[in-house]
Amino acid sequence: MSRQARLQAALQRAFNPDVLTVENESHRHGGPATESHYKVTLVSSAFEGLRAVARHQKIYALTQEEMTQGLHALALHVYTPDEWAQVGAAPASPACRGGSQHD
Repeated sequence: MSRQARLQAALQRAFNPDVLTVENESHRHGGPATESHYKVTLVSSAFEGLRAVARHQKIYALTQEEMTQGLHALALHVYTPDEWAQVGAAPASPACRGGSQHD
């Protein structure tokens, strides 16, 4: 099972999201790693009443084992359903500043 699939399954189980996308952005970064950088967009009522830092801490706790096995970065865009209704989309990822110039 790919890292992307493992991340998707773990986030699905833990947060029962309304919206979940896990995008492999490793190709946008330098080096040989192919499953190292991901963008996660997650909308869940589990985030109600939590500040952004607490939301991120929950996800990092869930992905700790992957972090010890080559996962380098998670760009986290996490929302409650009400917040998502206002923003409607996660922001675009910025260009990598030192990795591959294939963009």
